[in-house]
Amino acid sequence: MKKFAAFVLVIAGLTAVYYYFAREEENLDVSEIRSLLNRQTICWNLGNIECFMMGYWESDSLIFIGRSGITYGYQNTLEGYKERYSDKSAMGELKFDIMEMRKISDEVYLVVGKFYLERESLEDLEGIFTLTLKKIKDKWAIVADHTTG
Repeated sequence: MKKFAAFVLVIAGLTAVYYYFAREEENLDVSEIRSLLNRQTICWNLGNIECFMMGYWESDSLIFIGRSGITYGYQNTLEGYKERYSDKSAMGELKFDIMEMRKISDEVYLVVGKFYLERESLEDLEGIFTLTLKKIKDKWAIVADHTTG
């Protein structure tokens, strides 16, 4: 009976250690994703679309869904942003409000939030977005973006 009790204690201890480190890794992932979104906000507010796009997966498989439909590929998404936001005044000041971050797997997160785009010379914009982020080569990247607004 003592051996069984010792075995149970060891298993319980190992389980606690596993969950502790799993939670720490999840917190690190959330922190890295928030950092990516913060960098995007800074880049946007500086008027630098190329810098903003560094948060996206540089692949022909990137998916962007917006008001004008579905855009496939990094380059096409970049060109779409440049067409819609041709200068700093059109880009305005961007703010994100992250509503939910949901871990789908060790390599995939779903992020739901609101965006606010304040512009002086044009109408302000706001909407909701859903991002799918994937850890690719130890780096988080947006692989799908569905933005309304």
